[in-house]
Amino acid sequence: MNSAAVALNRFGLGARPDEPVPADPQRWLLAQIAPYDPLPAPWKPVSRTPALVDAWLAQQRAVRQAPEGRRAGIREAYLRSSREEYVAAASARATSALQTSTPFVERLVHFWSNHFAVSVDKLLVVGLAGGFEADAIRPHVLGRFEDLLLAAVRHPAMLLYLDQAQSIGPTSRAGERAQDRQPLRRRGLNENLAREILELHTLGVRSGYTQEDVTEFARALTGWTLPADDSAAGASGTFRFAPALHEPGPRTVLGRSFADSGEQQARDILHQLATSPATARHIARKLARHFVADDPPRALVERLAATFSRTGGDLPSLYRELVAAPEAWQPGGAKFKSPWDWAISTYRALGRSEVPSGLMNQLGQPVWRPGSPAGYDDGAATWAAPDALLRRVEVAQRIATQAGNAVDARALAPRLLPGGALTEATAAAIARAESGSTALALLLVSPEFLRR
Repeated sequence: MNSAAVALNRFGLGARPDEPVPADPQRWLLAQIAPYDPLPAPWKPVSRTPALVDAWLAQQRAVRQAPEGRRAGIREAYLRSSREEYVAAASARATSALQTSTPFVERLVHFWSNHFAVSVDKLLVVGLAGGFEADAIRPHVLGRFEDLLLAAVRHPAMLLYLDQAQSIGPTSRAGERAQDRQPLRRRGLNENLAREILELHTLGVRSGYTQEDVTEFARALTGWTLPADDSAAGASGTFRFAPALHEPGPRTVLGRSFADSGEQQARDILHQLATSPATARHIARKLARHFVADDPPRALVERLAATFSRTGGDLPSLYRELVAAPEAWQPGGAKFKSPWDWAISTYRALGRSEVPSGLMNQLGQPVWRPGSPAGYDDGAATWAAPDALLRRVEVAQRIATQAGNAVDARALAPRLLPGGALTEATAAAIARAESGSTALALLLVSPEFLRR
């Protein structure tokens, strides 16, 4: 790949045939930061988090008030509505990726949404996953990491996914009342959110924290929950700190003591984590791995980490350092496309405005369904297996058959892979194809198009 192809495919989401090849690829990427719209047109009709939380609370209230025999029906109706919200938001996400004029920043949205992963495998999350990306991720990808972190971990989807909403301080007022009422039933601390913040969102694995740090952080997080259906829940209506659930007392995390200051106690710990050198290295490596290579150059990771620390986690500064890095512009497709990347780049290449329903399930990467808080893996070993490649071949053949001879793959190929990125071997195979549809299928599964 030359620099134009790198900008379009490695940093962006793939070329569109109706858009010019960038004459100055680095400037083209950086110029996308200012005009980025956190909520573009496809997202406008999608329900936002406050409305989604209101629906969740209404369902909870209706279940409590209904006779036992009607409760299952209420839950099923809510789940149907949640699935409709999920489908609408997933469609908006794909449409935005296909139509965006700022594909570099749109890719960053996908990166951060996967970094702070929630999964609709947990049914409570189904209706809230779209709101998570719309309200916790999209508005903060060009801000500070600490603000993005706070928005992500306070969002109702994350609080429900990692069971934080049911975490109770054992000696909190609520914990002691529960113990008095039902001495044999244990309700108490849930460490899931604390553990994943340390392991996945900030410091990273093998960064020196201990199980005691996890437990102490979990105690500090008690009281972080969803709004109650009998309160105004503040201006946002999406988060509540409940003092009665909060475990009293000071906490010690990573060798530092944090006073018993209610909600602020966990926020102070998050600040320490967000500004830690270990977090800088973890984020730097993940960004370099996503944009440069599965095993990123150490020097690049160190420069990105230094930029993160120097700027207090200013994300645009980090992106500028990444775009300026010579390592990011090396020719050759260093990164194998995930199914999402391949599908989006395919439909952008064809000038389409939507991705067919069910396609991501067929390709093995359904939207917001990674199955674990670690998100989808970013390496070739996960996506280049023979069965995964066979699925792409089948999809490419179907797309090509539907297109027929309406798409001239011979003319399209150099536009998608400009400046000599298209190899002579692939160009020759496309030229020799027995039909227009075969030529298009060959282009879509060519080594050059499978990589970015």
